[in-house]
Amino acid sequence: MAPDRIVALPQSGNGPKYKRVADAIQSAIRSGDLKTGDKLPPVRELAWSLGITPGTVARAYTLLTDAGHAVAEVGRGTFVAGGPAPRAPLPREYVSVPIVDGKLSLVSPQLPDLGQIALLKDAFANIGKNEPERLIHYPTRDAYKPLREAAIHWLRNIPLGRIDETDVVLVHGAQNGLGVILQAILRGNNPTILVEDMAYPGFRRAADLLRADAVGLPSDDKGILPDALEAAIRRTGAQVLCTSPDVHNPTLLCTPSERRRSIAEVCRTLDIQIIEDDCYRRTDNTAPSYRILAPERTWHVASISKVLTPALRLGFAVAPRGRGPDLRQVAEHGFFGLAQPLAEVAEHILTSPETERIVTEIRAHMAAYVRVAVNALGSYDLTWHEDVPFLWLHLPQGWRAASFCRAAEARDIQIRSADEFALRDGRAPHAVRIAVNAQIPLEQFETAMHQLRDLLQHPPEQISV
Repeated sequence: MAPDRIVALPQSGNGPKYKRVADAIQSAIRSGDLKTGDKLPPVRELAWSLGITPGTVARAYTLLTDAGHAVAEVGRGTFVAGGPAPRAPLPREYVSVPIVDGKLSLVSPQLPDLGQIALLKDAFANIGKNEPERLIHYPTRDAYKPLREAAIHWLRNIPLGRIDETDVVLVHGAQNGLGVILQAILRGNNPTILVEDMAYPGFRRAADLLRADAVGLPSDDKGILPDALEAAIRRTGAQVLCTSPDVHNPTLLCTPSERRRSIAEVCRTLDIQIIEDDCYRRTDNTAPSYRILAPERTWHVASISKVLTPALRLGFAVAPRGRGPDLRQVAEHGFFGLAQPLAEVAEHILTSPETERIVTEIRAHMAAYVRVAVNALGSYDLTWHEDVPFLWLHLPQGWRAASFCRAAEARDIQIRSADEFALRDGRAPHAVRIAVNAQIPLEQFETAMHQLRDLLQHPPEQISV
């Protein structure tokens, strides 16, 4: 079939370029310009005709074959299929987190394999089909463009406002993204960042690496107190606020819209930057992000670690409009960017039609574990949400977090004390974070929850309650 029988590639539209190629071919199939059995042009021929790279066309053909709209035959080419064929489910592998010395780890969330391992294996296998030069040269900025576009597609359900691919920098997970952003922001010999009194430890660690001071902010049940934020900025000269407004780690607090607006206004008035960490994403929250409320000063960090796999170490740092070059310069000077093969694996994962289904199934699977924990511990002061793979337990009077963690470990269960989320000079509540480990059978997780409940009900004699 001649390339001119395919509708011209739209120069604008949603999604990455290879998806627009696939959409154009599907449109030609629907209109009857392409019929069942028609042969699609060779990859290089169509790429030359459309003025794009062969890799973009190859990715479009993969998208079409994955969806059942085309069939690839070795040695013959790619042909229009009769229609979407039912797909066999991706194979799944039972993965068990190592239990060291017989202890069950509920320290960090552990995802089940619901097809993402097979998807990753397929993506790594496809790297060998690339043009040889992509495996021997330094990657170029343009080479990452399809992945940046795929990242925007991945982030599309978050209320972030308009994002251009030049605003996105690809990083090795959210922690790396946080460090890259801080390097682009912080100035002077003794910079200061502001965080919640109880906060994700990665904020503090990133500050330590950059020799910056981290100062805690008090919160109520709606999040950071705007008056306390203003006072801290004036007192310390802080340059940036680091926060997790959608799912605060570890308390699960979600900052509502009006409080976010007040915080954004303080930051705008006193001219400090905002970093919002969005690694744990709730599907039911419609509050605007700080990137919508203060787009000129908000930097957004996200990753696939908490919803798909942490193994790939793939994250996205999104700069305010016009600050993308600053962020990109830090990344390029620091590590040149992602390795090209890794970028292509990530692109395959983010654009596969299977990925969203897998993420949805993972969320539902993890939610079942959360419900089991709530059934066992819900009579105590427990904070939880079905979308979030950890729970926050305030301990009954008399317990101390460190003592409770030691008592749990004596029963072969490892959990995290509130102390791990407090600043060095801060005070932590008597609380613990319990992470969901979905790499063990649900029955085993339920047994662990009943063990924790038994501890709460019957403390050891040496602990006075």
